Amino acid sequence: MIIYFFQFLLINANLLILLMRKRWKIQFALLLENLKVSSQSLRVNKLRATLTILIIAVGIMALVGILTSIEAIRSSLTSNFSNLGANTFRITNWSLKNMRGRHDRIEYKNISFREALQFKERYTFPSTVSITIMASQQATVKYKDKKTNPNILVTGVDENYFSVSGYEIEQGRNFSYQEIMQGSNVVIIGKEIQQNLFSATDNPIGKKILIGNSRYIIIGILKSKGTSFGSSGDKICFIPVVNARSFNSSANSSFTINVMPANAQYLDDAIAEAESLFRIIRRLRISEPSNFEINKSDSLVNMLMDNIKYVTMAATLIGLITLIGASIGLMNIMLVSVNERTREIGTRKAMGAKPSQIRQQFLIEAIYIGQMGGVLGIVLGVLIGNVIALAIEGPFVIPWIWIISGVLLCFLVSVLSGYLPANKAAKLDPIEALRYE
Repeated sequence: MIIYFFQFLLINANLLILLMRKRWKIQFALLLENLKVSSQSLRVNKLRATLTILIIAVGIMALVGILTSIEAIRSSLTSNFSNLGANTFRITNWSLKNMRGRHDRIEYKNISFREALQFKERYTFPSTVSITIMASQQATVKYKDKKTNPNILVTGVDENYFSVSGYEIEQGRNFSYQEIMQGSNVVIIGKEIQQNLFSATDNPIGKKILIGNSRYIIIGILKSKGTSFGSSGDKICFIPVVNARSFNSSANSSFTINVMPANAQYLDDAIAEAESLFRIIRRLRISEPSNFEINKSDSLVNMLMDNIKYVTMAATLIGLITLIGASIGLMNIMLVSVNERTREIGTRKAMGAKPSQIRQQFLIEAIYIGQMGGVLGIVLGVLIGNVIALAIEGPFVIPWIWIISGVLLCFLVSVLSGYLPANKAAKLDPIEALRYE
């Protein structure tokens, strides 16, 4: 009895599998037929379909294009976030809050060479301390009959600067302590200056160049840092910090103190001790706020990243508004298509087509248009975004997350826009549809 029961179950299971296979084959055949009909309909109404595709493409292009360029900017910031090395901080006379437009009432006082030197001598936390000053941002460098454009950055540094910065000496040597304190006329130049003033076979070490109106002997050449946001990190000259005081006699010049703790784990402790010591050097009372600023090496990048978030939100909003307009256009076009093809729908229903099949046909047509617009928009968006990235010397970016999001978004827009017309077509009475003129 049990054997007969299992045989009965086995026979019914086989019949069920055969029926399911047959049903899936029928459904697949219907799907292919609806795809064919949708494709034919789009070919018949080329202008209408093209305009709808372009509307959707523009929305996706705006979204993906801006977000691709933002991803390129973010990647560029991450790789070139500061001239200083990682896990460092700076004591300056300006605030990042003021750069954001949040002006406070604190009067920031210039950091004098005496104050910077006192800090370097008295700071006992295990760290490397460097003093720098901006000497010029528009200097011209000359060698014999060759000269650079007046866009060379001249910075005064001490012997510790290259230990805390992102620059490395490729050829030659660093400044000695004696050269720093005596203000010797020696210089370490960037790679681009070497390429502009010297031939490939000429060794610049030991050669004399003219920076502004002063002659300097080249003692080192830096490794190339490349470009970031259209500006080159290789158009730079480093001279001794004491020499830079005479190079730039501006009364408003202020020194910067760069600090790199020996152990990055204690960065916050190092910052707290640095602030305490510099307040003592400046003889500030407990009730007085600090009239200087301490910035971590990644503070500027974090500020820019915060601003980029708002740009990303604005770009997303613009793209979504465009897509809403595109979805309304798509829905309107599909409703017009249903009205124009009423007799066709009636004929198909009279021949045995079910409402679900009619609904599927118009939904497929809407999805077809949406995906074509989405693919076109994604391609154009990635191209435009990377053109912007190329302009700012950023890396080539393929935002896979936004590409996948764009495809899914287009699918959602297509389904939402196509369901109402498809449902209207599915509910048409076949007799009335056949009589429709």
